[in-house]
Order: sequence, then C-alpha cells, then structure tokens
Amino acid sequence: MPSDRPTLPPVRLRPDAELARAALAAPVLARAVRLARWAGPETRVGAGGELVDAQLGAAAEALGLAGDEDGEAYASEAWRVAVDTGLVEVRDPGDGADGTGTVTAGDALPLVTGGGPQDVLALWLDGLETVFADATAPVVDDAEVLEALAGAEGGVDFDALGWDPEAEAEFLDEVLANLYLLTVAEGGPGDGPVPLPALAASVIVPDDMGEPTDDVLEQVSQAMMRLDDQFRVLEPMGLVEYRPVDEALMTEEAPDEPSPADLDEDDVARYGMVRLTPLGLYGVRSRLLEAGVAAPAVGDLAERGADELLGAVGGFPQAAARAETEQWLAGREPVAAARELLAAAKGADAGAPLRRLHCQQALALVGAGAEPAVREVLDDPELGGLARVWLAERGAADVPPPPETMIFWLAVDTIAAQLDAEGDLDELQDLVEGLTGRHSGFFDEAWRVEHPSTPEVLEAMGRLHRDRRIAKEARKAAFKARSRAGS
Repeated sequence: MPSDRPTLPPVRLRPDAELARAALAAPVLARAVRLARWAGPETRVGAGGELVDAQLGAAAEALGLAGDEDGEAYASEAWRVAVDTGLVEVRDPGDGADGTGTVTAGDALPLVTGGGPQDVLALWLDGLETVFADATAPVVDDAEVLEALAGAEGGVDFDALGWDPEAEAEFLDEVLANLYLLTVAEGGPGDGPVPLPALAASVIVPDDMGEPTDDVLEQVSQAMMRLDDQFRVLEPMGLVEYRPVDEALMTEEAPDEPSPADLDEDDVARYGMVRLTPLGLYGVRSRLLEAGVAAPAVGDLAERGADELLGAVGGFPQAAARAETEQWLAGREPVAAARELLAAAKGADAGAPLRRLHCQQALALVGAGAEPAVREVLDDPELGGLARVWLAERGAADVPPPPETMIFWLAVDTIAAQLDAEGDLDELQDLVEGLTGRHSGFFDEAWRVEHPSTPEVLEAMGRLHRDRRIAKEARKAAFKARSRAGS
C-alpha cells in the first residue's frame, strides 16, 4: 500500500465567513470585544494587565451580568482574552501613583468590524489559547490555601499542588485530537455527540487491553471529572457543545448506580456528551497543524495536479474523496481535466491500480464532457479497459470490443485496486467469484497477464474464494505467475 497517506482523514470545513461569524458570536470573544469598547481613560489594571477588583463590578454591568453571581468572573475572563488578543493594550501596568496602569484600544479592535474572515479567525485562535490555558489551570477555591501555595516570587507552587501544567495541556490536546478524529473518521459519529466516558477511555485505556482493570476504570472516572470542568470552560469560546455530567453523579455513588463502564444507552447522556462545533473543528485542526500533525482539509488539493489528487484520495473516506474530487474538477474544463486524470492514472508502480480506480470514479463526476479524452486512450494497454467500461456505462456508441488480453489485465488491475483500498470483504469476494464465474478457465489465462500485481492478486483470490477447488486453482496460478516473473 502507498505509505504517503495522510495521518488524519480530511475535514470538511465551513466557509471562512461562516466560521468568522461563529467566532464573533462565541460568548467569551463577544464579551471581550464589548469590554474593549467599554474600556476608557478611567479603566485601571494591575501589574499583570488584569482589571483591578474595584472595576470588576462595572465590567460585569457593561456585559449585562450585574445580577449574575458569576458576572465578575465572566468579566475577568473576558478581560484576559481582550488583553491577550490585542483588543486592548495595557500601558504602564503598576507604574501609576496607586500601583495601577491604564489601557487604550488595541490594534486588533478595528479588525472585528473592518477585518476579513481570516483576521477574525486569527483573533479567535489567540483567544482560544487564553481559554485553553484557563481550562488546564488547577482549581483552587480556598483563598487561604492559594496564598499558602504562593511561591517566593508571587507565582503558584505547582509542585505543592501536585499539578504539572505541561502534562495537563498535553492531556487536553490529546483528548481534543481524539474528538477531532472521531468527528472526521468514516463510520464515526460525525456531527453527533460523543459520550464523555468513551472519550476519556480513548486516552486512558491502552489499545491492547481487553477488559479494563479496576485501576484503569478509576483513572477513566477521574479523567471524566477533569474533562467535565475543562469542557465547561471551553464551551463559551465556541469550541464545543457540551452537556455536562449530571450533578447528582458528583455525589457518592448509590449502590444501584451503574459505573461508567456499564452504562446503558438511555442513561449515557447523564455522564456527559460533547461534540466539536464547526468552529471547533477549525480550531482543533489549527492546533494540530501547529503541532506538525498532517490534518488535511477538503479543498486542499483543488489547485494541485491530478497526480497528487489521485495519490491522496486513495486514503480518504469515500464521502471526503468525492468532495475533494468535485472541488478539483470545479475549476477545470471537462476535456482538459479528463486528460490530466488519465495521464496521472498510468503507471506500473504499486499505487497505480488504486489511482486508476479513483480516476474512473473522477471521470464519472466529469460526465459526458470527458468522452473525447476517454476515446483517446482506447488503444492504451493500461487505460483502454477503463475507457471501454466508462463508455459502456454511458451507453456510448461505437465502442470497440476489448481484446482478451485487455479483459484479463483489467480484471487483475481492478482486484489489485480493491485490495489496496481495503474495501468491504464481502464485496471483494463477490467480485472475485463473479470474475471466475463469468470466465471459464480464468486461471489458465490470468497467470500470463503482464501486470506487476498478477502474483499477489492470484494469491489473494486463493484466499478469498469460498469454493475450495477454485481457490486451489488460484494458488496454482499464483505459483506459475511468480515462477514466470522470476524467470
């Protein structure tokens, strides 16, 4: 199989303009913008750029949160985002007569209304960094305990808390990467929510572990509680939609309460459900790319050559492969596109059969406009069979019958492509048995086919065919093909 397939399946992102609107509507960023516009000459900040306590009430009131018991906390969070994203600029923190500094409007504030979608998304990503840091920070509610944990220079003694900032950030990044993979993978939940126990287990339970031990299940439960807190912080930034863990489950477990490992489908939502929003998909992909992970998006290949397109879509889920191909075709004239696809499909390398399969699928999307280019390759030994199939499926006239050597070559090439695609086993068995059923003495001719994959295809047919006699014939033919290739 080709070794250059992408690490992750491609994601189908919403248009930048739609994502930018979602970013500006995210509660935390929207509050940050409001506070940046509210701030003025009388606004005072501390040495770290934070609003002084005396102004948190006014900030909460500016946000319409004066009556909310958490209003000042929301205002403090939004202010940190405003500072970190450049919506406001802190001047001389701590240098004033009262130990405070002032602020002015930052360079990023005009971008909210005057910038393009990419400017807004860059602003949101900067804000996400701040909120991500908040989500991975330790929760210490007792002020006296926090004061006791203060380090010599005013920082928090993380060792005394038993908390590792880097490990906590890596854990949350791994969880978000798994949630991203579940969202974009074929057969995954797609836009649907993922149960929190399953997501936590995906980063805790070893892949090779059959039945999780009690110790591992305890780790999963602890991870769930951490993630419950973290997703509550991330949701107002627009990254996820989250249904929190039922508060009743936070208390001591009743004797008849099922453990997370034994949940039935009706009760699973009580343990938390989470999904990435379209904006969240964009955000997590950006973090993955920054970390050096190959995280393609549908449309990345639109300006690339047909060779790159056919080489890449072989590793894509079916729906993503079709979407990528449609975008590639959208900017091209049908005949020119068909010629480029057919040229890229040629070759005797290991990936060539799968390229030809995806070329045929791409030509189906081109439609009737591809016919002149398809007819040009009728006499090509590698593409002639493909061309005849394409023309016959469209009821075209004057399609010359294929020579027998082309029929057998196409059969071998088709099975080689399906083996490389790792498709449905039952469908592959039906293909194999259909070929041998339609052509009496199939293996008497197949071992002579001048195709690089002939021995491997015949061996696979021997494994796949459910008739023992025919399977034996396939293995004999594979032996002959190998002997012929080595002579």
